Amino acid sequence: MSRETVLKLLRAREGRFLSGEELSRQLGLSRTAIWKAVDALRRDGYGIEARTGLGYRLTAAPDALTEPEIRNFLGETAVVGGALRCFDELDSTNTYAKQIALSGAPDGTVVVANCQTAGRGRMDRSFQSPKDKGIYLTALLRPDLPPERLAPVTALAGVAVCRAVERVCSIRPGLKWPNDPVLGNRKLCGILTELALEAETGRVQNLVLGIGVNVLQTPADFPPEVAEMATSLAMELGCPVSRPALAAALIEELDRLYAALKAGDLSGYLAAYRRDCVNLGKTVQIIGPAGRKTVDAIGIDGEFGLIVRHPDGAEETVRSGEVSVRGLYGYVE
Repeated sequence: MSRETVLKLLRAREGRFLSGEELSRQLGLSRTAIWKAVDALRRDGYGIEARTGLGYRLTAAPDALTEPEIRNFLGETAVVGGALRCFDELDSTNTYAKQIALSGAPDGTVVVANCQTAGRGRMDRSFQSPKDKGIYLTALLRPDLPPERLAPVTALAGVAVCRAVERVCSIRPGLKWPNDPVLGNRKLCGILTELALEAETGRVQNLVLGIGVNVLQTPADFPPEVAEMATSLAMELGCPVSRPALAAALIEELDRLYAALKAGDLSGYLAAYRRDCVNLGKTVQIIGPAGRKTVDAIGIDGEFGLIVRHPDGAEETVRSGEVSVRGLYGYVE
């Protein structure tokens, strides 16, 4: 704990020196204990300058998905992020969130990992989660709502990701229906929502909402099977992006999403989704049990379904659980 409290006090000085004597007095620790805490922080990647007669000052912080770094950027939230569990490595943040849900982890608990060894996407596809490159984050929610009210959650999460990226990076991704944030016509992020229901009553027990964002990857970090369709914020912007700052923004946006979901007012999210959906006005392929069909994407209905027009002029609305959508010439186009 002394390490975290020393870091908090150094941060409060905003780059100015804080004497070892003052640190000792405020924390009730010996000068030796202060030195050990500073040494531990340096090993964690913090830049801390020490000068005789002046003390210590914080000069740099690591791009680390740790609780101190994320909370440094995190504003006040109502539910999501109240409890925050950070790991250097997990098999899957969704899997871990489901495990702790069974042991009573509270509503709004957020699980963050620096890498995943068994990251998953829709239909159990593998989601590449290399170390020190992305954000792999899951929110555990316990909404007192019927299952049908939760159907739009994944689409809402897509809007939340776009808002968080825009806040931190001043660039807004588009959304490939049903829920993939994209930049430069390539996939930036994966979203996986999993719902647990009580067998006898059908009552919602919990919902885990997993988000994986490609932040610092280079082209070499993507395996051949996804290299043509994936991108990262660093690749699109040409500069690095703070992962803890973006993780904090994601948590804040998920908290706003949760509040809107419980209030039943999704109008703002629906408007944003319609504006950001990159498929609208384009000819796409819908892929389902009956095979592939070429159609025009013409709208989004009130439940985030994709309205399409067939070559004969007939219109229908397709749902994400029924079909996938692909561009004719690439991931989006």
